[in-house]
Amino acid sequence: MTKIIDPVEFTAALIRCPSVTPADKGALDVLQTALEGLGFTCTRYPFGKAGDEGERVDNLYARLGKDAPNFCYAGHTDVVPVGDAQAWDVDPFSGDIKDGMIWGRGTADMKGGIAAFVAAVSKYLASGKQPKGSISFLITGDEEGPAINGTEKLLKAITDAGEVIDHCLVGEPTNPTALGQQIKNGRRGSLNAKITVTGREGHVAYPHLASNPVPALLKLLTAVTARKLDDGSSGFQPSNLEVTSIDVGNAPHNVIPKTARAQFNIRFNTEHKGDDLKAWIMDEVAKVDADFDGEIDAMLRVTGEAFLTQPSGFTDVLQAGVKAVLGEPAKLSTAGGTSDARYITHYAPVAEFGLIGATMHKVNERVAVSDIEKLTEIYGEILTRYFEEFGG
Repeated sequence: MTKIIDPVEFTAALIRCPSVTPADKGALDVLQTALEGLGFTCTRYPFGKAGDEGERVDNLYARLGKDAPNFCYAGHTDVVPVGDAQAWDVDPFSGDIKDGMIWGRGTADMKGGIAAFVAAVSKYLASGKQPKGSISFLITGDEEGPAINGTEKLLKAITDAGEVIDHCLVGEPTNPTALGQQIKNGRRGSLNAKITVTGREGHVAYPHLASNPVPALLKLLTAVTARKLDDGSSGFQPSNLEVTSIDVGNAPHNVIPKTARAQFNIRFNTEHKGDDLKAWIMDEVAKVDADFDGEIDAMLRVTGEAFLTQPSGFTDVLQAGVKAVLGEPAKLSTAGGTSDARYITHYAPVAEFGLIGATMHKVNERVAVSDIEKLTEIYGEILTRYFEEFGG
């Protein structure tokens, strides 16, 4: 008989593994043991090695069943650092329960979500149900880090091994203030820019003997911030460019500096591709550089393209699962930052739904015990409805 897993106890067990990226500290062992006890076949996929870019990261793929459709639950067991440990009201890796909340780093993002799905699967199987297809877990230890040796490589590896994912639910904390508010069916893309302008330093009284990088940098920033990127697109808010740093580091008031630097980020919708935005920025750099006696270096990195999973039978199943437990369907949304769904979208329709994210990455991260229990119910409803809708 299948053992029913308590989602709150399992959350605490995961929290007690201090798995700050890229360390695992036993978190995947805890998860693998539970999944194997439910009949899953588990395979570990370590990538990289100590000293490499991104460091060594362990990952897990687990599957129950061999038939299609394969409904995959994706997430991560790694967490961000605790910050000021003395500012916490509890040991951040204790999984303590008080005031109706379970406390600890990763409770919201996203060990509580993983525990809820494992518990939901255990209850689904214990009830005598068998999926008309397969259930799988795609779990990385590199979501909070550089994401070099995590989900992207894991997807390629399992695909090379013959695995096919039909639909994927990512357990990120998607709800701002109350459980059931939002299902993320898309995400904006992200482009990071680092601009370095190098001129020639000199005395402010003799500017003809120097080349001031500051006006050139300001001219470039004025040009890129002046452009209205778009008015939004289907399912998305307008794209935005935000300057996040301007740094000259020049203490003397009478010295023209040699170097000026700036950083900005663009969060963009499906009106744009990362390469097109990079080309536009480089055009603006070239215009400023043509009149500047010095050098302008632009380091541009697209960390994810915008994507949208169109409303469909899959998103209907997710919304119906939420409504069955909470009385109202969650709204579809593309707001917020990026997630590993940006990699999964190239392999299968993907959406995200999990706990409340109000305390994630903060001191005293915590979620309500009742929310973990309700999320377990919701995931159970989603499993039932998914295989009724898509099962072979």
